[in-house]
Amino acid sequence: MDSGAPVDGGFGTLLRRLRTEAGLSQEELAHASGVSVRALSYMERGHSRGPQRRTVRALAGALGLDGAGTRELERLASLGRPRKGRTADVPSPSFAPDAVGQAAAPDLLPRAPRGFHGRAAELDALSRATEGEAPVCLVVGPAGVGKTALVLHWARRGPDGFPDGRLYADLRGFGDTAEPSLMEVLREFLPALGVPLDRVPESLNGAAALFRSLAADRRLLVVLDNARNSEQVRPLLPGGSRCVTVVTSRHRLPGLIVTDTARPVAVDVLGPRDGTMLLAAVLGTERVDAEPAAALRLAELCDGLPLALRVVAARLTQRPGSSLGAMAAELSDETRRLSLLDVEDTGVRAALRLTLQQLPQDVSRQFARLGRHPGTRIDRYTAAALADTDPPAAEAALEKLAAAHLVTETAPGRWVVHDLVRLYARSLEAAPETLTCLLDHYITTGLAAVAAAEPGNEECFPLPSDHLPPAVVREFGDRSAAVAWYAAERDDLTLAVAAAHAAGLHDRAWRIVMTLWPLIVWRVRDGWVSLLETGLESARIAADRHGESRVLNVLGWVLIEEGRIEEALTHLRAASALASRAGDPVAEANALLVLAMAQAALGGLDEAAHGCGRAVDLAREAGDRTIERLALQHLARHRADAGKWREALDTSTAALAFDDRSGTADIPRVLLLVVRGEALLGLGQDAEGIEQLDLAAREAESSGYEDGAVRALGALLKVSEDAELRARYDAAVARLTTRA
Repeated sequence: MDSGAPVDGGFGTLLRRLRTEAGLSQEELAHASGVSVRALSYMERGHSRGPQRRTVRALAGALGLDGAGTRELERLASLGRPRKGRTADVPSPSFAPDAVGQAAAPDLLPRAPRGFHGRAAELDALSRATEGEAPVCLVVGPAGVGKTALVLHWARRGPDGFPDGRLYADLRGFGDTAEPSLMEVLREFLPALGVPLDRVPESLNGAAALFRSLAADRRLLVVLDNARNSEQVRPLLPGGSRCVTVVTSRHRLPGLIVTDTARPVAVDVLGPRDGTMLLAAVLGTERVDAEPAAALRLAELCDGLPLALRVVAARLTQRPGSSLGAMAAELSDETRRLSLLDVEDTGVRAALRLTLQQLPQDVSRQFARLGRHPGTRIDRYTAAALADTDPPAAEAALEKLAAAHLVTETAPGRWVVHDLVRLYARSLEAAPETLTCLLDHYITTGLAAVAAAEPGNEECFPLPSDHLPPAVVREFGDRSAAVAWYAAERDDLTLAVAAAHAAGLHDRAWRIVMTLWPLIVWRVRDGWVSLLETGLESARIAADRHGESRVLNVLGWVLIEEGRIEEALTHLRAASALASRAGDPVAEANALLVLAMAQAALGGLDEAAHGCGRAVDLAREAGDRTIERLALQHLARHRADAGKWREALDTSTAALAFDDRSGTADIPRVLLLVVRGEALLGLGQDAEGIEQLDLAAREAESSGYEDGAVRALGALLKVSEDAELRARYDAAVARLTTRA
């Protein structure tokens, strides 16, 4: 075909001839150029009043025309386009919408996506949201989650529902190219509805009014894709009561909900099964079925994000000899994952970048600093520490990030960052002190939690000399609030310790470990050894004897509970010696008490009692009544285990008299009540002994101290076969076992 030769005839005749010479059907040319079949048919029949220049260029490119051929096609197209004159802002009386109502229904929708799978719940929600009079449906979700694919699949599934046409506009609210002006969109919509180009009003208000009047009595679907904000959408909303508008956006667009009662439909990432089915739709079921575990791993590494899964599938398509397992192994490397999820100018990183660039600078800065958080859960205090700001400002930034689907609010005041988003945030520049600010926030908050959980105890340690205090320190009203914080933050605190250790911030690592000691005591069988060993290594690298002694002490206690007595003895003797050399009587007393537990476990009750007596003396020398009370509690325990009931009773009674903590969830108090109850039973005072044990059990149960409840109820069952007691005991054991 000599595409450069001039051709007689009009634009439609030329277009039809060129398509025939190229051996292309209308459907094939429409698909290749991005023009709808219906619109192409209008052009070839000469009904078009001169297509836009970008449409002509798309057709020329699909036909393979050279420069001269493209210019000839443009020239003929321009002959059919009326020269612009001044038009009124509203249609003249001679132009009636009914006059163009005879044209075939327009269809500007792009083709439906291939490989679409699942989304049954979202499709149903979209159908429900588009019911009723003039509904506006808002399909929202993170970048790459498949919002457009969902809407197009839904729209193509039921064409009979919109007999008067389906309009589509990409508002490009999250792209590198400029957004189309509202007039550009209306100049696409109005001719599609039959308005001659010379009758399209020049002003936005006039064009929008004409669009609304044309839609007034029609059953139209209007899809407004990739909207950046509500203002971009409102002038394009049709006026007809039978029209349906579907808007997609990475932002929540609450303004559209307020002014136009938009009904939101959230689109989230795919579940593992649907993720593997999407891979199968691209790669073929045989390839996916051959490696089901690897396919599931790929879905997991892609965070269930359809865009990421399609990129992976594209890479695997180009490497037919490569296994899914090999690709999963490559993606497991966090330093390479985002690069592997990019293909040319498409991918996860590009999608996230375009989302982020729409946000204010302070919000983008907050997002970059979130990448330095070693965990995934964030509250306003943590975000404030990372951004070196106050909690209200941090929360406002988090809400904007959540509106853009870069973080997800899982509970009031708590957000999570998904893996791919976290990796992208980590790739951005952030202040070098960001991690230190976070660690010092954890240290400060941990000390506040210790003070609330175990009031009256000495501080765990002095703060680092270069400590960076947060703007606001979280407050805990009571022990239960502190324990709830510990439980919620445990995983992220563990990750913070690992991050501090890896970054060489060893003076922070062991301190964060020690702020956890109340939770360790309450849940001593929860597998703490690895964390404590990391803290111990950091304390030794930092050459901090105080820290080393304290961590050794807690580690020894946990090892005793795990039955590793000989290991515990080694650590506890070292802890006692370190504290003694450092002249720290309180730390030495603590070490002696835990050492006595190990000695008692090996049958050395007299040796254990002697060590506890020494701890009582050290506590009195230091004037620390909390440690003295604790030492008396341990001494009473060892005397009871030796059958020295009178001494055990006297010691436990003396310790309980230190202060009145009735009704308070205090571990030493619960354990003292147990010893006192056992001693009274041993002395034949059964009624009073049962009363003390029952009190210990109820205080332990009310505070969630399962180990104390098991001890008290177990002692009661030795003197009673009560069914209720047995049920309470079994329940406490079950809770303790489950947690362990």
